Amino acid sequence: MKYRQENTLFDFEIKKAAPLAERMRPQVLKDFVGQKHIVAEGSLLWRAIKADRVGSCIFWGPPGTGKTTLANIIANSTDSHFEKLNAVASGVADAKKIIDEAEKRLASGKKTYLLLDECHRWSKAQSDCVLGAVEQGIILFIGSTTENPYAALTSAIVSRCRVFEFSPLDEDDIKTALRRALTSPNGLQALGVEITDDALSHMAWASGGDLRTAYNALELAALTTEPKDGKVFIDKKTAEESIQKKALSVDETSYYDMISAFCKSLRGSDEEAALFWFARLVSAGCDPMLLARRLVVHSAEDVGLADSDALVISAGAMRALEKIGMPEARIPLAEAIMYVCRAKKSNEVVMAVDKAFDDAKKYADAPVPNHLKYKAYRRSTDQQDAEYLYPHDYGGYVEQQYLPDVLEKRRKDKK
Repeated sequence: MKYRQENTLFDFEIKKAAPLAERMRPQVLKDFVGQKHIVAEGSLLWRAIKADRVGSCIFWGPPGTGKTTLANIIANSTDSHFEKLNAVASGVADAKKIIDEAEKRLASGKKTYLLLDECHRWSKAQSDCVLGAVEQGIILFIGSTTENPYAALTSAIVSRCRVFEFSPLDEDDIKTALRRALTSPNGLQALGVEITDDALSHMAWASGGDLRTAYNALELAALTTEPKDGKVFIDKKTAEESIQKKALSVDETSYYDMISAFCKSLRGSDEEAALFWFARLVSAGCDPMLLARRLVVHSAEDVGLADSDALVISAGAMRALEKIGMPEARIPLAEAIMYVCRAKKSNEVVMAVDKAFDDAKKYADAPVPNHLKYKAYRRSTDQQDAEYLYPHDYGGYVEQQYLPDVLEKRRKDKK
């Protein structure tokens, strides 16, 4: 396609005023990118959308992963009425108005969906105002949030919704979406954009699974690059500048290999190697907070009770990074790295907690021993053949059973 020199960008911006991410928002399920674990053909949600039987649900995940897009697809796929609110800009009065209208609509047989963006920002009072309507089926609620709904939302709302967790998009999904934007009439087709494979790969990688970030970078690169021979050419240098994130100075496929090398150097007590991988990753653009978190985990996983100070020092270094930032924080981080490497090693903690979680799944229905139950809730049917022994009455320790019977028996059989 020929690139028109006169007023082309002006005409393009007038006709396509919305950001690229908005213009490329899919309207039907077949165009939706990513989240195959949720909307793969034949999945629960896929079947519900196709059958127009989507109930109240919460979409939870990082920005740019398709939460609002999927909600809009549901809106386009249903015969129901669809209302949309943003939790930041709406209040109880807005919700009550929608509920009143939904109740009238339901009397004539038409359902109403309420899509609430950033639903974690609603207060308890705001959440409670829609609770009854959700419970009675007056409205079908779809909440979109980047926060853990089990912690950020009222339990009453969560218990009445099915939670779908969204994941960051993988690089192939982002590349697919960007290529589609290059050729779509709603995208950048009018500009005749050509992009190199390494530029496309860099945008996909540097976006961190956020498709909106990738779209914004592609649009910025296209609109700020001078055309040549009627085409807009985007190379890796332009891609790096547009996404405003420094490219790794190594092949990107080795990025996770280097993080693995850093972690294994900590476990292997090689402080010189651990410091090298730390410095190389940070210099190449890796977020130092990622390495600080790994350091804290390894201080408990690989040092643990062999030297409990390792966890204290690592957590302190991570806190220093939060408060003072780089480059100064490289010094307390280096101190923590060296301490973890030099400390005695023990994986006793991680082995114990993994075993506990395995047992918790295997024996999920094991009852609490009678003498450990909360007295206020003790039922008359509970056996009173054993009383709780208060350890401090016995000098700080007294032998008694704390595990469920099935696990206590297993422990005794091993002795």
